[in-house]
Amino acid sequence: MDETLEQQKETPTLRLFSLLEVIAQKDEFISLQGLVEETGFPKPTLHRMLQQLESAGIIQKDGDDKHYSSGVRLRKLAENLLLNSTMHSARHAILQNLREEVGENCNLTALSGGEIIYLDRVETDAPLRFYLHPGSRVPVHCSASGKLFLAHMSQSQRRRLIGNAELQQYTTNTITDYPSLEKDIESAKIQGYAIDNEEYLPGLVCIAVLVPSSVGHSNLGLAIQAPVIRVKPDEALKFLPALLKAAKALAQIEEECWDK
Repeated sequence: MDETLEQQKETPTLRLFSLLEVIAQKDEFISLQGLVEETGFPKPTLHRMLQQLESAGIIQKDGDDKHYSSGVRLRKLAENLLLNSTMHSARHAILQNLREEVGENCNLTALSGGEIIYLDRVETDAPLRFYLHPGSRVPVHCSASGKLFLAHMSQSQRRRLIGNAELQQYTTNTITDYPSLEKDIESAKIQGYAIDNEEYLPGLVCIAVLVPSSVGHSNLGLAIQAPVIRVKPDEALKFLPALLKAAKALAQIEEECWDK
């Protein structure tokens, strides 16, 4: 059993969800014993979970009453996700257009705890690139998006988040003392953009802006990444007009998707 599945066993809800993930990826019925082997859950516990899901119409039994597959309710959920994914498709299209304009990796990010999570990403076609797939997480203190999210917090909020934590050094350029990071954060707040100058990965430069929000503080960042061999930190500013234009387009999508 992999580490992710082991972590998902921590709460009843996540245990059920991890079981659904196993069932949903099958293109055939799976037995109780097969699920025991794949999930590592005790058989009595697993049997009880399957009964809960079956009674809710989320999974169903095969004709022999011994095998399971996704139920009508779960398939309907998957169908609705696909039918209502227009926001995600629209976001991705903006990232693709930005990538075509600047020729470098483009990321949509959000703050999650003390980390930055990549919500979506479009890779450059250039042969030299850094690959960070959607779902990847990077520390807040050494990413361009992270500095911007921190910049729009109060100082007390920032201190709660990172003031008592060790600022881990990832490269020789990583800022590891709080006063210096505060100075960088204040600069980002004034400028409206932030730069990661090889602070997380050696050889990687990043410039980021926040996606404007009309409903409070933004939790969406838009960033462009490039190897320093192609783009020096001061040269990254040439991407700013395209970055701001794309951020404005993303903000329009977010505005349209809020339930009025």
